[in-house]
Amino acid sequence: MLPPGYTLRRGGWGDRSLLRQFLQLTYQELFPDLQNFAPLGETVERMFSNATPLWWVETLTAAVPRELIARESSIKASNPKTSNPGASIACLWLGTALDQSRGERYSQIFLLYVAPAHRRLGVGKALIQQAETWAKARGDRQIGLQVFVNNQKAVNLYQDLGYETQSLLMIKYLT
Repeated sequence: MLPPGYTLRRGGWGDRSLLRQFLQLTYQELFPDLQNFAPLGETVERMFSNATPLWWVETLTAAVPRELIARESSIKASNPKTSNPGASIACLWLGTALDQSRGERYSQIFLLYVAPAHRRLGVGKALIQQAETWAKARGDRQIGLQVFVNNQKAVNLYQDLGYETQSLLMIKYLT
């Protein structure tokens, strides 16, 4: 359940540009030196479809506490506007994966992003609950996600919600 002052909206095909923006915000935060965001746009073009649902959390400014609106002014200009009614401040994008050990389809969280001023208020938790509800409704018995190890706050949230490490993605850069 979302905290007061927010509403959930199901995304659609017309939200591809906004989805690309939220992916870019995620990567800008995690990798400040990253300059080339073209692969993120390619990911959206290749992966976004009716089979990969999208949800947005939007503000209902009149119900958002004044201290939160004051915090919003500290968000970088590149972040989504958050003080206008209906402004998207968080995103959940889901897809499908295959458990290689069991051969079962499961839901995969492709993106979970909450604008910095709206973190630690329950928005991310509500989006995870939305993902789990969607996964259960389509008959999935598990849900997965990938998280960068340097994103400790996200790792903590997922662990608090019962997610366990099943595998580690290991990369070796070749020069």
